[in-house]
Amino acid sequence: MMKIDEIKNWLKENLDEERYFHSLGVADCAKKLAEKYGLDPEKSYLTGLIHDCAKCINNQELYKILTEKMHCDMCEFLNPKTYHSPAGAYVAKENFGIDDKEILDAIYCHTTGKVGMSVFDKIIFLADKIEPNTREKSWSEHIWQVLEQENGLNKALLECYEYTIKSLVDRKLKICLTTINIFNELDRKSTRLNSSHPSRS
Repeated sequence: MMKIDEIKNWLKENLDEERYFHSLGVADCAKKLAEKYGLDPEKSYLTGLIHDCAKCINNQELYKILTEKMHCDMCEFLNPKTYHSPAGAYVAKENFGIDDKEILDAIYCHTTGKVGMSVFDKIIFLADKIEPNTREKSWSEHIWQVLEQENGLNKALLECYEYTIKSLVDRKLKICLTTINIFNELDRKSTRLNSSHPSRS
């Protein structure tokens, strides 16, 4: 596997400046979340760093990777903006020599997510949405506050999915079924939690 410095040099050459700055932010945020939830900080940092490694590849080439190299079900990827996520898992394996399934899975699903995400998947997904370098500060601070609540990780993800779905609807973009199914799963978990802890008057 490539060393971190080598990976950073590759990213500098293959991402635009803002995307590279974003990747550094996700890496730091993923490490912080890993420490909070008792996961491997360095592994999380690496995953956050490379999660967008395919972001600046053109859509035609991304589609070719997904259909010819990976044989993905394109029904899951109705919006070309999500192509870089599964393709990133391929690029990470081929270019950086990464064969850790947990890392590759988290990269694969960091935009749409998946039903039954692991805690590792969730923190990479969340770090992408709240990193401090390019994301809105007030939004990031709000999500960190949500994380301090009981079942905060699922609640924070639910808020991110609510925001994403609203944004897609506002822009009249297609919403993949995976996104809807994850939202419903998180909503059910939140509903169950609330019903088992009724407020006292």
